[in-house]
Amino acid sequence: MRDIRTTNILLLVIAVPVIFYLLNILSFIFIPLFGSMFIALLFLPLMRWLEKKGVPKIGSLLIAVSLLIGIIFIGSTLIQISSREIMQPDEVFLANANDKITSAILSVEDFFGMTKEHSSNVLLDYFQSNKSSFNVGKILGFANRTITMILMTLFFVVLLMAGSVNLQVIMKDLLFKQEFASIKTFIKIEKDIYKFLIVKFIMSLLTGIGFTLACYAFDVSFPIFWGVFAFAINFVQMIGSVIAVILITLFAFVEIEVPTTLFFFFAVVGGIEILFGAILEPIFMGKTFSINVIAILVMLMFWGYLWGVPGMVMSIPITVLLKIILEQFPKTKKIASLLSGPI
Repeated sequence: MRDIRTTNILLLVIAVPVIFYLLNILSFIFIPLFGSMFIALLFLPLMRWLEKKGVPKIGSLLIAVSLLIGIIFIGSTLIQISSREIMQPDEVFLANANDKITSAILSVEDFFGMTKEHSSNVLLDYFQSNKSSFNVGKILGFANRTITMILMTLFFVVLLMAGSVNLQVIMKDLLFKQEFASIKTFIKIEKDIYKFLIVKFIMSLLTGIGFTLACYAFDVSFPIFWGVFAFAINFVQMIGSVIAVILITLFAFVEIEVPTTLFFFFAVVGGIEILFGAILEPIFMGKTFSINVIAILVMLMFWGYLWGVPGMVMSIPITVLLKIILEQFPKTKKIASLLSGPI
């Protein structure tokens, strides 16, 4: 028995790196698959409610897909508006930005004792020194991969909502072997992840609206862009909110001349993030989000390294999914307990 146990441990040690290697190599499949699974979980309760009201399955599927397309259309419209907004800055803003950033760069160089010769345009010197890294082919390749992943995600979403791919049956065949256990686990996964995604979406939306209103109140340029940016990056747990506050404050530094006003702007956007991200979000999450801070950071780094930005966005739902599955088996409950804890 001891030899069998040792053999199983060795096989596990070998299998885990291989699995992660495949997840990395086949990311073009797994990222859309996991993303579509979480998106489908948002619409499955609506589809079941419509079917209870007598709507045929094809009708509920069409309604769900129409809602998804509508959300994508609204999101793309906001991105277009914010892109046009930030691509058309006025000359006064550009001149002011150039002066402020140049002054900041020279101050940093003086602080670290750097001696570097500059032309009349310090920013241009830095951009020219890195211009070799600019490659149109890379941009086109990135756009092509992004569009492909979006289309694959939509394809998987339709399959999952149509029932062509049944997650509960897959869990039964691969993990539980018993239908009752698989159904109970699937219901808990759907309930917890649905609650997490809904709360996260609402809190991120309110954060984006708050950033936009703060920019209008303090006369900071590109308010719609910063609202969309704050909404999107807020899905990266913990560090996303910090990045949003820091970047928008640094940007406001260009336009806000009075230090006291800049401080109040920082306090307002920081307060918005604290209110929605650190106070209201945990309250509405409840027990759904019982994952400790260390586990969140480790998962952010791990999935970010494995899949980049999409991995960071999906790291917490994946962690919730793994935690629920691990809780169902006596031998893995201790691992699940390591993930749990106060925020």
